[in-house]
Amino acid sequence: MPNSGKNIGFVSLGCPKNLVDSERILSRLRAEGYDLIGSYEEADLVIVNTCGFIDSAVEESLEAIGEALQENGKVIVTGCLGKDESRIRTAYPKVLAVTGPHAYEEVVEAVHDQIPAPHDPFTSLLPPEGIKLTPRHYAYLKISEGCNHSCSFCIIPDLRGSLVSRPFGDVMLEAERLVESGVRELLVVSQDTSAYGVDLKYRPDFWQGRPVSSKLKDLAAAMGELQAWVRMHYVYPYPHVDDLIPLMADGHILPYLDMPLQHGNLRVLKQMRRPAATEKVLSRIARWRRSCPELTLRSTFIVGFPGETEAEFEDLLAFLQEAQLDRVGCFAYSPVDGAAANQLPGALPLEVREERQARFMQVQAEISRQRLQAKVGREMVVLIDEVNQKQLIARSSADAPEIDGRVFIPGGWELEPGDFIKVKITAATAHDLQAEPIEVEETEVD
Repeated sequence: MPNSGKNIGFVSLGCPKNLVDSERILSRLRAEGYDLIGSYEEADLVIVNTCGFIDSAVEESLEAIGEALQENGKVIVTGCLGKDESRIRTAYPKVLAVTGPHAYEEVVEAVHDQIPAPHDPFTSLLPPEGIKLTPRHYAYLKISEGCNHSCSFCIIPDLRGSLVSRPFGDVMLEAERLVESGVRELLVVSQDTSAYGVDLKYRPDFWQGRPVSSKLKDLAAAMGELQAWVRMHYVYPYPHVDDLIPLMADGHILPYLDMPLQHGNLRVLKQMRRPAATEKVLSRIARWRRSCPELTLRSTFIVGFPGETEAEFEDLLAFLQEAQLDRVGCFAYSPVDGAAANQLPGALPLEVREERQARFMQVQAEISRQRLQAKVGREMVVLIDEVNQKQLIARSSADAPEIDGRVFIPGGWELEPGDFIKVKITAATAHDLQAEPIEVEETEVD
């Protein structure tokens, strides 16, 4: 592509919520006629969308800003780290502008200040679904911004503000456009998905000419009418989450819940300012699995929290054994600037935190191995992610992209990413499955 003088480079860091922010900024810029470029050398300006959640993410963001300045020289910074503008400008005084998270208009205005919009209605065409940074067959769909929790280890409310739910109709219009464009899987994300509609007091909205309530259950039910997988992420275990299980059992949405639990000991959970009824969580998990045997549960935990004793860590391992979660991530506690947990007594040495993380993951690896081994011999529908000469790489309903396992299928079949096929599971490891196709022609999603 010849250099038009309107080329924008982009670096997107952090979580899927940040990725959605990047997509929105890029969609707006592309709609105005800017060209999106994949190299520092050809870009006339570079935008870096940063993450500022934990120290390692801050360092990665600062390194990315420095690299963009060195390689290009004209850099706009946005995202969570942008809330700490003084830190960015102290390290890199030559950045052109700094904005906070989901500040789409401010970013676009900063671009306008450097490179006036080149909009041409004959060449600046944008598909209805906008610019996507994921593969064509799946997309993240953000249903709200911000969070009303005050977890002691987290500064997300300071970075992204309080909960702001998107209108029901706006969410469904975006979902419908994505599916019409070829998206086969919608990954529903937010800081707190199960709180959707709380700030709206669940007020009615309209979708397809009928009144709907701004509640997660109703939103999930509407998405389930589309011809795509619907996968729920960041669902806190509020009581009304029970209402999602029948939708999963009926095949309306995927039987998958990403539910960040963080710990299994009562005192540690209270120190984290998290819901502390672990016994209720275990009983609800058991009840959910009775109603929906295919349910996959993913969660994340923090080990080595300030003051965590060896006995409390053992409580967490016992919780893990009883819960028998399918997919689990674990973080060794890392201090975050501005987090209340920094003031708690009993900070643990890094080697203790990392040792507990390794022990935790060893226990979970065996749980995962056993649960996957039980799937050998079963038939299931999988979604193709990659087609290589010697194998297909796919995912089942139990596998979210990038964070969960994969299904490996040998052979060079005439298929494309985004196709659904039926397979029989032939082998399992601690994280992945192997399978043979039993229906090579594409299978329609329910």
